[in-house]
Amino acid sequence: MNSALLVNIFRFIMLLAVQIVIFNNMNFLGYISPFPYILYIILYPVNSNKAGLIISSFLLGLTMDMFCNSGGIHATACVILAYYRPYIFKFSFGLSYEYQTIKLNESLTPERFSFILVSVLIHHIVLFVLEAFQFMFIWDVLLRTLFSSIFTIITSIIIIYLIKPNKR
Repeated sequence: MNSALLVNIFRFIMLLAVQIVIFNNMNFLGYISPFPYILYIILYPVNSNKAGLIISSFLLGLTMDMFCNSGGIHATACVILAYYRPYIFKFSFGLSYEYQTIKLNESLTPERFSFILVSVLIHHIVLFVLEAFQFMFIWDVLLRTLFSSIFTIITSIIIIYLIKPNKR
């Protein structure tokens, strides 16, 4: 086993545990629910196995669904985010993605921020649309997506800086 696989397994378990123990119990004003567990999908190495990402994203979402009793909406949102991740990379980074020279856990640049922003928005839109699944709740879906995305992005950036390796 190489170290990248061990890091991904550790990241999978830790983000899932933190989400289940801490962030699933947070719900501010009925509209703000942070979901930093999607950092696993966001921080997955660029040049790694794409099928492995989609399968592990499904398992990540399925585990969240089991703990939240949500009937598959987390699994669907995670798989859709994992599937569209290369396109989001290309949108955010352009030619840097073609040469696979991207490291997301370095200092925050506009490209990295736009990648995190678009990823979180896609995940949250899919999640909240599937949760409501009625057109009459469109404003509720939009408000929850907006406020939860802002809080998730802030939480995710804080977590990225906390787990960032020190450069000596």
